[in-house]
Amino acid sequence: MSDPPLCELSATRLAEDIRTGSLRPVDVVDAYLNRIESENNSLNAYISVIEESAREAAREAETALDRGEAVGPLHGVPVALKDLRAMKAGVRHTFGSRLFADFEADRTAVIVDRLEAAGAIVLGKTNTSEFGHKGVTQNELVGATASPVDRSLNAGGSSGGSAAAVGAGMAALATGSDAGGSIRIPAACCGVFGMKPSFGLVPIDSRPNAFGAKRHHTAFGPLSRTVEDAALMLEVMAGPHPADPGSVPVDVDFRAAVDRPIDDVSIAYSPDLDVFAVDPAVRAVVEDALTGFEAAGATVEAVTVDHGLSMAELSEAVGATFTAAMAATATVLKESAGVDLTAQPDDVSDSLLAMIEQGRAVESTEIARTGIVRTELFDAVQSIFGPYDLLVTPTLARPGFGLHEELGPDEWGTVLTWPFNITGHPAASVPAGRTDAGAPVGLQVVGRRYADDTVLTASAALEGQRPWGDN
Repeated sequence: MSDPPLCELSATRLAEDIRTGSLRPVDVVDAYLNRIESENNSLNAYISVIEESAREAAREAETALDRGEAVGPLHGVPVALKDLRAMKAGVRHTFGSRLFADFEADRTAVIVDRLEAAGAIVLGKTNTSEFGHKGVTQNELVGATASPVDRSLNAGGSSGGSAAAVGAGMAALATGSDAGGSIRIPAACCGVFGMKPSFGLVPIDSRPNAFGAKRHHTAFGPLSRTVEDAALMLEVMAGPHPADPGSVPVDVDFRAAVDRPIDDVSIAYSPDLDVFAVDPAVRAVVEDALTGFEAAGATVEAVTVDHGLSMAELSEAVGATFTAAMAATATVLKESAGVDLTAQPDDVSDSLLAMIEQGRAVESTEIARTGIVRTELFDAVQSIFGPYDLLVTPTLARPGFGLHEELGPDEWGTVLTWPFNITGHPAASVPAGRTDAGAPVGLQVVGRRYADDTVLTASAALEGQRPWGDN
């Protein structure tokens, strides 16, 4: 069997071939830049491509190899950065906003520093909804990002540009951030693997507000074509950092987890987290994929989560805290950058303006009441992890979103991701297959807090039984 095209090789394989001299970094970067040139116009995955910088980094990577220097685990591997939080000094950083179309980052985020120190070569910045405020990727700056699986569908959000770039072979790896499903939603929509690690494992060094990512357990995480690639990327990015007051000194062996058996792993399956209205077509694909876990040796049992909450109660709680967080973002921007999002409505998405307005109307007593609901949900999820090692659900309640579709007030009911931003548990979206109509479906794998290795182990086992390329 012949090897796949260079841009479809796994990041792990690329790194190995570059280290052994089978591939040269300049050739790899050129191949990816050529793929971007041919595909980005139709997908709209990148906001900015830094060709000159990437080619210079590739030449430096080749020189290091020629000199026999020690190189990092991602030496020469092309990566893409979500244009939100993952700053690179001197590179345009827009937050997905027309108001920041010409802004250049004056510092490099910790995770980008770590990726580059490991040898990764940054190709550019990927599209996102403005300030990551919704679960589809579209904005007033560059428009919507399409799924590489079906270009009539949106790539999902808010890390849709990263997921589309990986899925279309325009990046070997890409960063995402996730405050309500923004890694897992686009992973499901684009047929790739995406993981939100446990809160605090990967540092977020946001400034001027170092605490803005805490209420919803926002996390940086990988988007990749294989589970092994995600583990490699997490190994590079994870680890406490003094600039993040929420980072934790928990050691997880991400890469070793990929090769472990799952014979002794017990999996609880919830088709709807008790309250989500999951489309039967999605449920059928997910339940068919469950057989892959069983074939690999795990036990799977259907469960109820028994949180005792209605969708209205859950939606009210997450809506209050999320909109309040977006209102806080607007306040920080006005205080730190002198930019008032609400004073320039022609340049800001209507959905973001509405969310800011809603958030400003939320009173502190309402935020306090959400703590009761959030605790009840947390306790219910925790109780699952007494008898079971993992909880599995659909990632989305429906088979994707139209390319230019706006998500309305029922958005919280369309994705099963945000409950685990409330609880802080690690969660990944694994490609499960496609509906009869061809839409990609994601299966969400949730683990005990800081048992990210078990999430990776089970995800890799499913990949082994049902390779994504067969979906």
